[in-house]
Amino acid sequence: MRSGKLTVVGAGPGDVELITLKGVRALQSADVVLYDALVDSRLLEHAPHAEKIFVGKRKGCYAYQQEQINDLIIERATQELHVVRLKGGDPFVFGRGAEEMEHASKFGVEVAVVPGISSSVSVPASQNIPVTKRGAAESFWVITGTTKEHKLSSDVCLAAKSNATVIILMGMSKLGEIMQLFKEEGKKETPVAIIQNGTTENEKIGIGTVASIEHKAKEQQLSNPAIIIIGEVVNHRQSILDIQKEFQEEGKKLLEKI
Repeated sequence: MRSGKLTVVGAGPGDVELITLKGVRALQSADVVLYDALVDSRLLEHAPHAEKIFVGKRKGCYAYQQEQINDLIIERATQELHVVRLKGGDPFVFGRGAEEMEHASKFGVEVAVVPGISSSVSVPASQNIPVTKRGAAESFWVITGTTKEHKLSSDVCLAAKSNATVIILMGMSKLGEIMQLFKEEGKKETPVAIIQNGTTENEKIGIGTVASIEHKAKEQQLSNPAIIIIGEVVNHRQSILDIQKEFQEEGKKLLEKI
């Protein structure tokens, strides 16, 4: 016998306008919203009549442990309520959305997912950095910087050997280790970008190379939440800036002649 419903919704990378229409409709029909730290609180305005519970992590402190979040979902859903689990980015990209759906299903709760715009591709795009580009990158890796055991993923070592764009989430605490792996592959001059608080008004960006990015990160005080992008595609951003600057200068020259 089924009771209640859980809808896991991706809120997008940070900009409140980057949630999907389907995600907004899910919020509008919610009885309860469980939301994370990376979710802009303005999105909760789409659920004016719902109970809202913050279950995220801030400054290393958990409002709720994962087991407690699972219990909240079951407790509310078995009261025949519609529970929306609102997560930053896409809930299936390092978001534990799949785990929570699986857990709820075991209690007979109907489950659904609304995909979100993943920060892994949208945050670089917001800074004119494509994750693939003809002649520069034919593929891309998206890797967590920290595993469940709080270690650096072994996939980073494999990715460093490839010509693909490498995008690392939750990796700032291991920035030195990550860059060392790329140095060992002879990639000291490979471009690197770090984007903190991507797509939000507090966004910060640092650009460098494998050899220089640690210094840049310290200099600009870059920290989590941030995304690390490693690859030749990072140069596309500067190419666009150069082209725009050239057009602006040409425009000024034309105005001076008038």
